[in-house]
Amino acid sequence: MLRSLRGRLIVLLALLVVAAGATAWLMVGLFHQSAAAQVGQAAAENARACDAIASAYRLHSADWGSAPPAPDDTAARGRLSAVVQNALRNRPGVQGGIWHGDTGSLAYAFPTYDGAAPRTDPPGGELPRIREINAAALSSDRAASHRYGARSQTLLISACPLPGPIPHLTAWTMTWTFTFAGRSYYQLMAGQAVLLVTVLIAAALLTQLTMTWSRHVSQIETALSSYDVADLPVLPPTRERELDRIVLALNEAGRRLSVARQRGDTLARQMATAERLAAIGRVAAGVAHEIRNPIAAMRLKAESAVAGGAERQPQALRVILGEIERLDALVRRLLSITEHDEPKRELIEVSAFLEACVAQHTERAAARQLTISSTADWQEARFDPDQVQRALDNLILNAINAAPAGSRIEVAALRRTEALVLSVRDGGSGPPADIQDHLFEPFVTGRPDGTGLGLSIVREVAVAHGGTARFVSTDHGTTFEITLPCPTS
Repeated sequence: MLRSLRGRLIVLLALLVVAAGATAWLMVGLFHQSAAAQVGQAAAENARACDAIASAYRLHSADWGSAPPAPDDTAARGRLSAVVQNALRNRPGVQGGIWHGDTGSLAYAFPTYDGAAPRTDPPGGELPRIREINAAALSSDRAASHRYGARSQTLLISACPLPGPIPHLTAWTMTWTFTFAGRSYYQLMAGQAVLLVTVLIAAALLTQLTMTWSRHVSQIETALSSYDVADLPVLPPTRERELDRIVLALNEAGRRLSVARQRGDTLARQMATAERLAAIGRVAAGVAHEIRNPIAAMRLKAESAVAGGAERQPQALRVILGEIERLDALVRRLLSITEHDEPKRELIEVSAFLEACVAQHTERAAARQLTISSTADWQEARFDPDQVQRALDNLILNAINAAPAGSRIEVAALRRTEALVLSVRDGGSGPPADIQDHLFEPFVTGRPDGTGLGLSIVREVAVAHGGTARFVSTDHGTTFEITLPCPTS
């Protein structure tokens, strides 16, 4: 997957989504930590405000001596409200008062209230909670605090006992702190929105990039696959800078390839012409050489018969007829190379076929003190027996002429994958190195008395059967092979 551009972009998009999710989760976590810290800070500030009321009350009650006012004294309530007002004047958002365990609220103040008219009474909706926290502080004789969470803010209430001449008094404070509202909350929402928009834009851009690149690459692939390799198409620009660089390089490579192909075709035609002319020259030279010698011999015998009288004419005619037979054999062998007859395939028993071929040359081999044998790995195969026998005859005759006395000639039929390999191996040193590259061309021979047509016939027979002919030279002798694609049915 990571080996393709599409896969990498998909992985990049997935990583971006994961990173955005982790960032959003971290932002929410930090916000909750910040909200918790804010609530804790507000709770501490609320408790300090309660302590401030208690301190102010102690200073105020010190002037009463042993005759404290009654809890229902209106003037005393007004002075206590002033005490609370003074204690909370520098504490924004904090409201509070003094509570009597039997009669309820004795004093109340909210000096930092932003409303048009100042508040003079505790909020009615929170009176049960105010009563509860004061009762808890009074019963435990120590400070108490409660938190009441709402959807967007938290209510903090604190109370502390007020020792003094009036029994059952407590001071209380109350404040609201915003958790899922206010500046921090809106900053969180704005950050989340920006993060979401960024991820969506990045996803859209990556998706568009992936689809655009995939479409352009598919177009380039289709254009290249619909043309032959030797004739690359001219690709249109994609309007993608990086892809257009590749397109321009491919177009330039196609142009150079076209020029090189044209130049190569020209050179190939020139080389083919040169090789054809060279082959024609070699054939013409070989034919001229092979014909000139018999003609010279016939001319010499004819001139001798004319000059010598009637007694020399019979011998001269016999020599002339022999040379004519030699020329006729040469013409027949040339025709066998040029006719290219279609093989008449038959189902042949390979071992018997090789034995018959070898039997025709046993006496000739024995005359040169050579042993000739045959082996076959195949049982039956389909080929033209006349053509293949003619090819094997030429190879066996060459082996008899090249093998040293006392050596062995081996004729074999081998199975090589789906082909029949006919091989003739002798102990000779093989043809000269300077003619090995042209060994199967007409009139190429390493023997002074050879015509150079035998191996040409071998190659033509192999090619006619859809096969090949080759020469293999080793330190242990020379082998000629005919490889024939030969189905068994």
